[in-house]
Amino acid sequence: MTALVRPYQAEDCAACWAVFHRAVQIGARNHYTEAQRNAWSPSMPRPTRSRCARLMQAMTLVACDPVDNTVIGFMSLLGDGHLDMAFVEPDRMGRGVAGMLHDGILARARENGLTRLTTDASHLARPFLMRRGWRVIAPETIGRKGIELERFRMDLQIGDRQ
Repeated sequence: MTALVRPYQAEDCAACWAVFHRAVQIGARNHYTEAQRNAWSPSMPRPTRSRCARLMQAMTLVACDPVDNTVIGFMSLLGDGHLDMAFVEPDRMGRGVAGMLHDGILARARENGLTRLTTDASHLARPFLMRRGWRVIAPETIGRKGIELERFRMDLQIGDRQ
């Protein structure tokens, strides 16, 4: 799959949050119950000022369809090296989009002198990240709206790795 990866722009906000919602509700269907997915993202998120700022203030990359330029995925890295968000349209999962975004995020992290990345990965993201050298530090259970969700604290030592 070829996608165009570029830095996030303010006009991408609504599209990124729509990708997030569909990835949770459809893409994570085999990993989380309906109640868990609804606790995570109960409805299509509105592109509020705080949601847009969250993506703008991070090092966020978006992947766009090369034909119609629609946003099909995104990843955001905080300045401290925490991979905050990583989501791909369900019908584009398994086609290399996340890998392209991950490569771009790693390049940005190195450019910014980061040597260690961390994340809180879902059941869906964990195997993807492990294939790219991330390791599980520990599983953890968090509560959202009275529902428990399991995720995995992970890290990646990047240093000068290519």
